[in-house]
Amino acid sequence: MSAPDEALQPGFPHAVLHALGTGVFTVDTSGRITFVNPWTERLLGRPAARMIGQDAHDLLHRRPDGGPVPRDQCSIMALLRSGRPAEEGSDEYFLREDGTTVPIIWAATPLLLAGRLAGLVVVFNDFSLHRDAEEQAAAHTTALEALTTRLNLVVDVSSVLMSATATPQRIAQLLGLLVPAFGDWAAVDLRSERDRAAGALERVAVRSHTHPRRARRLEGPLPPLPSGSRPAGARTTGGDDTVLLRAAEVLGDPGAPLAATHRPLFDRLGGHSALVVPLRARRRHYGMLTVARAGDSPDLTDSEILLLNDIGRRLALVLDNAHLYHEQRNVAETMQRQLLAPLPQVDHLRMAARYLPAQRAMEIGGDWYDAFLLSDGVVALVIGDVVGHDLEAASHMAEVRNMLRALAWNHQEPPSAILQDLDEAVTNTSDAPMATLVFARVEGPEGGPWQLHWANAGHPPPLLVTDEGDTHFLTSHGPLIGMSAALHLGLEWPDTYAELPPGSTLLLYTDGLVESRGRPIDLGMAKLRHHASMLTERTVDGFCDELLARIHPSGDDVALLALRLPPAGLGAPGDSRPPPPPQSPYSPAAPNRAAPGSVQLDAPVEDPTRGAREESPGGLPTE
Repeated sequence: MSAPDEALQPGFPHAVLHALGTGVFTVDTSGRITFVNPWTERLLGRPAARMIGQDAHDLLHRRPDGGPVPRDQCSIMALLRSGRPAEEGSDEYFLREDGTTVPIIWAATPLLLAGRLAGLVVVFNDFSLHRDAEEQAAAHTTALEALTTRLNLVVDVSSVLMSATATPQRIAQLLGLLVPAFGDWAAVDLRSERDRAAGALERVAVRSHTHPRRARRLEGPLPPLPSGSRPAGARTTGGDDTVLLRAAEVLGDPGAPLAATHRPLFDRLGGHSALVVPLRARRRHYGMLTVARAGDSPDLTDSEILLLNDIGRRLALVLDNAHLYHEQRNVAETMQRQLLAPLPQVDHLRMAARYLPAQRAMEIGGDWYDAFLLSDGVVALVIGDVVGHDLEAASHMAEVRNMLRALAWNHQEPPSAILQDLDEAVTNTSDAPMATLVFARVEGPEGGPWQLHWANAGHPPPLLVTDEGDTHFLTSHGPLIGMSAALHLGLEWPDTYAELPPGSTLLLYTDGLVESRGRPIDLGMAKLRHHASMLTERTVDGFCDELLARIHPSGDDVALLALRLPPAGLGAPGDSRPPPPPQSPYSPAAPNRAAPGSVQLDAPVEDPTRGAREESPGGLPTE
């Protein structure tokens, strides 16, 4: 007998269903079970004898929690009434004999005998493994999405903290990333620079998702922390460890830790809890970062707390780097300014000087100005620039300046001879690099007429501005200092003369005033002439200040020295006219250093790092 013939035998379908590795049972038209295969017994933990003859829906169909399912909601039994050819699903649960439920994936089809409906054939299997896999996949997807969100946030935080914007703007942008991603409001409190000795805090930024205006009004100085809540070494920041604050404790107990600083935040912005992260780097405490949850938001999770701690460390490093930068810049600028001399008081001549350091870190440069009386009573004016942009350039500038002063005082020679001697001295007695400068003598009796006698060593030409606003550059060309003698070129510096009209202004300046990366020097010099011509009615100090405000130089450091000539005959014997407005007795480069003849001749250079050393154990510098 062939295989097809065997498949037609009456016992063959029963044998197939009996050996099939999936659950199969049949029901009659009333829904009672008429047949179950062994796999059904195994999946449901029920013997066939206790299933056959039972109502399949009442015996097996359940909700996930084991509760009964109304018959009119049974998808399987509905097939008996609908007349549809087949049905399938994966959202049903069957009840095992031990009382547990098992999720199933099923398919049902009408059972037809002689063309008439005789019941249903139901095929099912345990769907728990597939469902667990789906749930795990969904959970993994959710976790990956959350991780991606956190990683993107870390990238955004890093971009903000590493940006070139000012620190207050970076802090404000950081809070914009944390709210509402991590909390309903956030705040940053820092040690006050204005009252550091008193241990005061200043709330520099507050961000609220629901109350932005209230948040802004909470910024400003804070009351000092009670002594009992300030651990040693963290006198102004509340401690070394991250703290979880509860609003009920802070609002209910004025003596609770950090209640003095955080009670206004909870009171005005609401919330049930807040995480306070100390901002600490290299043994130095800068303040604290607070992130709060409000309303129905749950408490921060452990992973969120770890991430906020990391963000706090990153912010503390930014603050520490900014602090170190300002300390170093302050030391450099103080050194530079102390090297710039106060201006002498000379009859009815009026002088003013200005110095602006470079905008980039430590680029104090080698720019300088100088004005002093020579042994023959003539006023000497100097503007110069030593090559370089660092502390070494500033020290070389002091070297060249002092050499020039000594040579000019000892030898009453024309400016060209002074520059010749200076070039030899710099080449043979110093390691200073090349320098540009203008050395000039202002010659003439009290009351005028006045004459300028000068030599130029590769420096931008002085600008003469008459009292009527006419301008022209006093051009003269010579080699840089440190070039001719070093290369044995035998070059010379020509002496040049120019009349200085009464009431005119002579301006000496360095190239930072007229040249920048985005502007050629020719355009800068034209701009200088234009603005200088419009400022002749200002005092010499006002002339310098307004000129800098209009040109707004940036990038390189800038030095200015301006000389204002008196009107014709003013101060001459027999002249009774009042003198011009007095010259400022202090050097604007170093406000505490007075000009010769005033009460205070000098002031000490302050070390801005002293406070940090005093705060560290044993007075040692902090790490």
